[in-house]
Amino acid sequence: MAKGEREGRLPLLLLLLLVLCLLAQSRIAAAATHPQDAAALKSLMRKWSNVPASWRKKSNDPCGDKWDGIECNGANSRVTSLNLFGMNMKGTLSDDIGSLTELRVLDLSSNKDLGGPLTPAIGKLIQLIIGCSFSGSVPSELGNLAQLEFFGLNSNQFTGRIPPSLGKLSKVKWLDLADNKLTGLLPNSRDNGAGLDQLLNAEHFHLNQNSLEGPIPEYMFNSSMHLKHILLDRNNFSGTIPSSIGVIPTLEVLRLNNNNFTGRVPAMNNLTKLHVLMLSNNKLSGPMPNLTDMEGLGNVDLSNNSFTPSGVPSWFTELPGLMTLTMQSVGISGKLPQKLFGLRALQHVILNDNELNDTLDMGNNINDGLDLVDLRNNKITSVTVYSSLDSKLLKLEGNPLCTDSLLSNTLLCTDQLTEFPTMLPFSDVQCPHPFVETIFFRSPSFGDVRKFLPELHDNLSRTVSSCTPNKLGLIPYIDDVYLKVDIKACPVKQKRFNYSQVLNCFNLTLQTYKPPENFGPYYVKSHPYPFHDKASRAILIGVVTGSVLLVVGLALIGLYALRQKKRAKKLVSQNNPFASWGSTPEDIGEAPKLKSARAFTLEELKLSTNDFKQINAIGEGGYGTVYRGKLLDGQLIAIKRSKQGSMQGGLEFKTEIELLSRVHHNNLVGLVGFCFEKGEKMLVYEFISNGTLSEALYGMKGVQLDWSMRLKIALDSARGLAYLHDHANPPIIHRDIKSTNILLDSKMTAKVADFGLSLLVSDSEEGELCTNVKGTLGYLDPEYYMTQQLTAKSDVYSFGVVLLELIVAKPPIYEKKYIVREVKTALDMEDTMYCGLKDVMDPVLYKMGGLLGFPRFVTMALQCVEEVGPDRPKMNNLVREIEMIMQDNGLTPGSMSASSSFSVDSTTRTFAPRYPYSSTSTPSTTYQMDSRAFEYSGGFPSQGSLKNRNTSPKPLNSRERRLPG
Repeated sequence: MAKGEREGRLPLLLLLLLVLCLLAQSRIAAAATHPQDAAALKSLMRKWSNVPASWRKKSNDPCGDKWDGIECNGANSRVTSLNLFGMNMKGTLSDDIGSLTELRVLDLSSNKDLGGPLTPAIGKLIQLIIGCSFSGSVPSELGNLAQLEFFGLNSNQFTGRIPPSLGKLSKVKWLDLADNKLTGLLPNSRDNGAGLDQLLNAEHFHLNQNSLEGPIPEYMFNSSMHLKHILLDRNNFSGTIPSSIGVIPTLEVLRLNNNNFTGRVPAMNNLTKLHVLMLSNNKLSGPMPNLTDMEGLGNVDLSNNSFTPSGVPSWFTELPGLMTLTMQSVGISGKLPQKLFGLRALQHVILNDNELNDTLDMGNNINDGLDLVDLRNNKITSVTVYSSLDSKLLKLEGNPLCTDSLLSNTLLCTDQLTEFPTMLPFSDVQCPHPFVETIFFRSPSFGDVRKFLPELHDNLSRTVSSCTPNKLGLIPYIDDVYLKVDIKACPVKQKRFNYSQVLNCFNLTLQTYKPPENFGPYYVKSHPYPFHDKASRAILIGVVTGSVLLVVGLALIGLYALRQKKRAKKLVSQNNPFASWGSTPEDIGEAPKLKSARAFTLEELKLSTNDFKQINAIGEGGYGTVYRGKLLDGQLIAIKRSKQGSMQGGLEFKTEIELLSRVHHNNLVGLVGFCFEKGEKMLVYEFISNGTLSEALYGMKGVQLDWSMRLKIALDSARGLAYLHDHANPPIIHRDIKSTNILLDSKMTAKVADFGLSLLVSDSEEGELCTNVKGTLGYLDPEYYMTQQLTAKSDVYSFGVVLLELIVAKPPIYEKKYIVREVKTALDMEDTMYCGLKDVMDPVLYKMGGLLGFPRFVTMALQCVEEVGPDRPKMNNLVREIEMIMQDNGLTPGSMSASSSFSVDSTTRTFAPRYPYSSTSTPSTTYQMDSRAFEYSGGFPSQGSLKNRNTSPKPLNSRERRLPG
C-alpha cells in the first residue's frame, strides 16, 4: 500500500517541477534586456567614465536590474530612454548608440567632458538633449528623426551651418541650437529645398549666442506658425527685420538684440501677446516704432539704435503691463509725462544718454514698486521732488541740474552703488553635499529679480518637494547676458542624494518644469555631484579607531582644561568687553538678542558694499569709516565700520548695540543690525537718503523748504528727543543735538542720529554728567561752562538753537556772529508778522510766505535757549506746543499736506555737503569763529531780562504762555 502511494505521487512531483521551471524561465525571459540593447550599453559603458554605480555591477540586464538612467519598454524589453544628465561623464558618443533602435529620449546634458563629433546613428528619437562639449558640424541625418519633438543641442561647440534637413522635423516643438559656434545663413525651403520656415508646429526658435549671419528672408515667418519664442540675439544678422515676424499671432518673446539689423522696425501692433521686445544694439533707423495697443508688453529695450530724433513717444503711458522700459541713446527729447511713473507694474525706467530736457516732475502718484529711474546724461535743468519720492531710486548724473547747480554731490547726482553686486543669495541652505544646478532664464520680463524670487522659490519648492522638503536655496546671478539662478538642494535624513532621486526630482532639462510666467524661456545645467564617497573602508576604520583612542586622553585633559577656562574667562572678561560674545560666526549667538535687529555675517556686508570699495565710503569719524550698502531686498543701509586691528571703541560698540536694542522710534535713525566677526565691529543703520537738516537749510541752496515743512521737521525732531528723554529705558541724554545730527529721509521725515554713544541718565530726575562732554560749539548749554554738567535741559538748549536755524538758515556761529544773540538782539514782538527778524531770517521764508504761527514758534525757540535749565521747557511739552501751532493753523501733525514739497533748480553754484553719517565736515562748511562769539556771561540777556525794549514776547492767546519746565 505504501509502495503504491509513492508511485502515485511521483508523476505529481514531476509535473510540479516542470511548472516551476517554466515559471522561472518566463520570469527570466521577461526581465532580460534585448541582447542588442544590452550589448550596446555595455559598449558605451566601456567608452565612458563616471557612469552610475549601478552600471558597474556584473549584470547583463540593464532593464531587469534597473540601471540608473535607463527606461525600457515592458513588452519587448527594449531601451526607450537614456538619461544621464549631470553625471560628469567623460568620453565620446560612439556609433553603438545606433544599436538602440527603439531609443526615444537621449539626455546627456551637463556632462562637459563628454564630447567629440555627434554620430548620426541616433535611431528614432523623440527628445534629443545634449549640452556637453560636442564639436564638429550638426549631422544632417538628424533631419530623419521624423518623430522628434524636442531638439536641444545648445551649449556645445558645434560649428558650421545649420543643416537644411532640420526643416523636415515636422513634429518638433522646441528647437534649441543656442550657445554654439554656428555660422552661415538661416536655411529656408525656397533656397535650400528644406528650411526652418517649414517648422509650423515649432513653438521655440532658440538660436541665440552663435555667429549666424546674413539677412533673414521675408518668407522665413508666416501667420500659420505657432512660435512663442524667437531668440536670435547675439549673432551677426544684417539687413532689415522681416515684416513677416509681425504676423505671428502666438509670439510672446522676441529678442533680436546685439546684431547688425538696419532700416525701419516693421509694424508689430498685431503681436498682442508679446510681452518681451528687445531690439537694442543694432543699426536700426527711421522713426521710433509705434508700440500702441501692445498692451501685453512688459519689457521693452530699443537702446543704442539710430532712430530719427523725436519727442517722448505717446505709447510710454499706454502700456499698462510695462515693467521695464529701456531706451538708452535713441535721441528722444522733451519732458517725461507724470503718468509714466504711476504705471502700476513699472519697476525700471532707463533712459540715459538722450536729449530729455525741461523740468523733471514725476508727480505725487509714483508707483510703489518703482526701483530705478536712470536719467543720466540728459539735459534736465530742474527737478521737483515730492515728499512721496524715494530719492535713492533716481539717478541724474550728467544733467545740467547736477553739473551747474548745488546738487553735484548729493544723492540725486552721485552714483549710488556704481558696482551693483552680481550675486544675490536669496535663500541659502547648508549641508555637506548639496545638489546644485543652474537655470538660465533667457528673457525675463521684469527689471528687478529680487521681487520675484519668493514666487520662484515657492514654485521650485513644490516641484522638488518629494526629495528635499524645506531644504531648497536660490542664488541668483546678474550678468550682462542672462539671469542665472543656482538651485541648491540638501538631502533629508541621508548624507547625499542618489542618482535616482536626482533624476526624478531635479532633471529639468526636458522643459517639464514651468516657471512663473515672467521668467520666460530657460535652459538648465547641473553641477558635478559626488554620488559616492572616495574614502576607503580602511581609512574609515582607521579614523574610528583613532577617535576612540583620543576620547580617553581628551576626557582626562578636558577636566583640567575646564578649570583653567573658568579662571581665564574671568581674566579675559575684565580686559575684553566682547569676551562673552564669541569671536567666530558660530559664536554670534552669544551676542545679545536684539529686538528688530539682527547679526549680519561679514560676507553679507562685504556683498552689500562690493567688498567695502572706496566708492561706497560716505564718511569718516573717530570710530572708523561709514559705507553705503545695499541689502538683497533693495534696502539701503549705512555701515559704521570700526578701524581694523584696534580694540579702541570696543566698550562704546557694545554699549551702543545694547542701547539701540531698546530704542525704537520713527524719528530716530534705526539700527538694522550689527556684525562682530573676525575682529570686525560694525553697526548697520538704515540709510537716510536726503542728507542732513543743515544741508537742506544752508548747504543745498537749490533746495527750498517751505514753512510747513520746517514745522514738520521741528516736530519730528522733538518727538525723537522726547522719546529718548521720557520713554527710553533708561532715559537717554543725547548730548550733541545739532542740525547735522538731524537727518531727512526720502519722504523728508526728520530722524535724530548719533545718539548711540550718548550716556544713560542716572536714577535722578535730571541725571547729571560731569565728564567726557560730547557737545558742539554753538549748541552747547551755557550752564556747562559753570557747572561742568549736562542734563536733559542741555538737549533742550541745543534743540532751541536748531529751531533758530530753521528760522535763520545759518549755522549757529557764522561770520563771527552767534545765532542766539542775533535773534535776541533783533527781536521785536510788536511786529506780528516777522517778530522783527526779517533782516536775519531766511529770505526764502518771507518770499514764500505762509508763516502761520510764526510768533508763537519764535517764543518757543527762545524759551529753549534760556540761560538756566529750569527756565527751559521739557521736550514733551515742546512736542505738544509744536502740534498745537500746526493744528491752530490748519496743518495736521504727523503728516504733510499734498502741496508740501521742496524744489531744486540749477541756478546756483556747487557745494560740498556734510555727509550725514560723518563726524567730520568738509572744508567748505567750516566757518571762521570769533572768540567772543560764545562768551558766557550777561552777553545774551535772558528772555525775562529783556527790559526797557519792545522785545518781550507777547502771547497771542493763553496757550502761548511760558511752557512748563
